[in-house]
Amino acid sequence: MPFSTQIFLLCLMSVSACWAGCVEVESETEAVNGNSFKINCISCKKRGETTATTFTEWFFKGKEDSDYTLIFQYINQVAAVHDERFIERLAWSGTNHTNDLQDMSITITNVTFNHSGDYKCIVNRTLHFEAHEFLTNTTKYVHLTVVEKANRDIASIVSEIMMYVLIVFLTIWLVAEMIYCYRKIAAASEEPVPENASDYLAITSESKENCPVVQVEE
Repeated sequence: MPFSTQIFLLCLMSVSACWAGCVEVESETEAVNGNSFKINCISCKKRGETTATTFTEWFFKGKEDSDYTLIFQYINQVAAVHDERFIERLAWSGTNHTNDLQDMSITITNVTFNHSGDYKCIVNRTLHFEAHEFLTNTTKYVHLTVVEKANRDIASIVSEIMMYVLIVFLTIWLVAEMIYCYRKIAAASEEPVPENASDYLAITSESKENCPVVQVEE
């Protein structure tokens, strides 16, 4: 098979893997006051080979709000903030350089306690087929809580402890291996070395005399 054909097949496999690798990961729900926080909104296409045009709208309902308010839009690769509470605080973190969006995530920079509440991500997708177009709508909800300090979960604490235990174990094992190798080298250096060939022959003949002779019965 020609080299160029192999490269072409690898490219096709890579593209297929990218489409198949879309995973609708749920968003985290706890942000730390003063830090940045990414709100995930991922909507994968059922058929990766079908082209689509997608735009998204984000809505927010605070603790004192009675209904959702439009805060952000991303249409034709242009982002627009529509709520003064999020001016210069919202940034697009989704798919770039295409209208065929699958990741519609946003990032809140410098989170405040006023950003606690419910977020709604509406995904408007138009699938383009040869004979017709098909419009789909997907809505995802995220309830965000803003805290003063990050709360570490048990899983992260246990994993950190296990990491330190593993580091200590590997360090002890490495020191033991170094000591073992040092002793082997030291013992080998203490063995007498024959000064010339005659001494070596004398040692060899002496070893033969000390070896037991096994008689073979006829």
